[in-house]
Amino acid sequence: MGAKPKLSMYWAASCGGCEIALVNLNEKILAVDAAFDFMFCPCLLDTKKKDIEALPDGDIAITLFNGSLRTEENREMAHLMRKKSKILIAFGSCSSAGCVTALGNLSPKGENFKTIYLDSPSVDNPKGIIPTPHTTVPEGVLELPAYLDRVKSLAQEVDVDYFIPGCPPEPHQIWSVIQAVTSGKPLPPKGSVLGGGTSSVCEECSRTRGDKKIKELRRTFDFKPEPDLCLLEQGLICMGIATRNGCGALCPKVNMPCTGCYGPPEGVEDQGAKMIGALGSIVDVEGLKELKEEEINTKVDEWIRSIPDLAGTFYKYTLAESLLNQLKGRKK
Repeated sequence: MGAKPKLSMYWAASCGGCEIALVNLNEKILAVDAAFDFMFCPCLLDTKKKDIEALPDGDIAITLFNGSLRTEENREMAHLMRKKSKILIAFGSCSSAGCVTALGNLSPKGENFKTIYLDSPSVDNPKGIIPTPHTTVPEGVLELPAYLDRVKSLAQEVDVDYFIPGCPPEPHQIWSVIQAVTSGKPLPPKGSVLGGGTSSVCEECSRTRGDKKIKELRRTFDFKPEPDLCLLEQGLICMGIATRNGCGALCPKVNMPCTGCYGPPEGVEDQGAKMIGALGSIVDVEGLKELKEEEINTKVDEWIRSIPDLAGTFYKYTLAESLLNQLKGRKK
C-alpha cells in the first residue's frame, strides 16, 4: 500500500474551539487516522515548521486552517500552508471572515495595545510595558511576531479552495469533508461553502413566525422567551434572518438567539447591513406617526442605545470581510 495522504491543521488567531471540534468527531477520529497521516497540528503534535518547509509543494492533501491573520507569523504560515497543500480550507468563522479578532480593526493598533496591556482592569503592569517584536533581556533577545495593522481573513491573503463555517464548525461538517476526499468522488466547485446551505437559519428554525412588528428590543436576561415563538418577534436580536443555514438552528432550539456564526446567506455581501435592514423593516412605527420629528428621532436613538454593542452584535463573525471593514481601511 502507498503512503497515506497527509492531513494538517493550523491554529492562527483563534480561541482553540476548532481543535475541540476535530476531537468531537469522537470514535470517528480513528477513521481519520486510518485514512490520513495526521502530521501537523501545533497544539496536538510536535511537528516543527522546518518539517513543513522541507515537504515538496502540494504534498499535504488537506489543510484545515483555522484562525484569522492577526500577526506576521499568522500571515507567514498562511502562505506556507497554501504552498504545501493541495486543498486549503478556511476552517471556521475566524479563518472565513475574521470573527471576534477582526473587531480590533475598529481601532488603531496603538489603541488596541493600550487597552490590552495598560487599561484592562485585570492587568498588573506598573512599568507600562508594551510588547515589541524584539526585546533584549540578560539571556539574549526575545522575538515576538509583529502585530499586523489590520486583521485579515485567510482568503484576503492567499487563495482558498473551500470554506467551512461555524464557531466552531460542527463535527459532522468535518466528517463530510473527510468522506468526500477519501471517496474519490468529484469535489464541489472551488470556493464552495462546505456544510452550509444557501438560505437563512430561519428556514431551519421550527419556531412559529407571524407578523414581525416589534415595539422594543430586549436582552436575553430581561425575560424568559416563549419556547415556540420567533425570537426576533419577541424583541431579541436573532441573527438567523441574516445568517446562512446548515447548523440546524441549534441556538434557537435551546431558546437562545442566533448570533450569526455561519456568516451571511448566499448572495448577501454584508451580514451586518442585512440584519440592520431587517430590523428597520420590522420596527412598529404605528405609534410614531403622530409624533413630531424631534420626538421620532428621540425614539430612534432609544432603539439604538438598547443595542449595547452595535459592531459586536452585527459583525461579531464577519467584520474582516464586511463593507464596514473596507470603508474603515480606506479612511485610515
